[in-house]
Amino acid sequence: MERTPPIPKRIKEARLRAKLSQRVLGIAAGIDDFSASARINHYERARHMPDFGMAERLAKVLHCPTAYFYAREDDLAELILLIGKLTGKEKRRLLAQLRRSLDSADS
Repeated sequence: MERTPPIPKRIKEARLRAKLSQRVLGIAAGIDDFSASARINHYERARHMPDFGMAERLAKVLHCPTAYFYAREDDLAELILLIGKLTGKEKRRLLAQLRRSLDSADS
């Protein structure tokens, strides 16, 4: 199993998808103007890991669920992004469908 945490890869993917520079992302997430670019660069290169509060702020700026940063598998990360775009009602409907599907598969 890969030992590198998924956070660096996910931050970079989300930042590039949002078309933001490291500096702009860092400033928007509340990092000091002077060190914003360097901090995001360190996160993306796995030199440092953001704490959970910073991960939440980055997710908010990047319009993605915080859980996305922690998904090791690419398919799961994509599912998290897609589900994050659903309304609460749509999420509950999908969850019910998945439960029914899994229950019938177990039968």
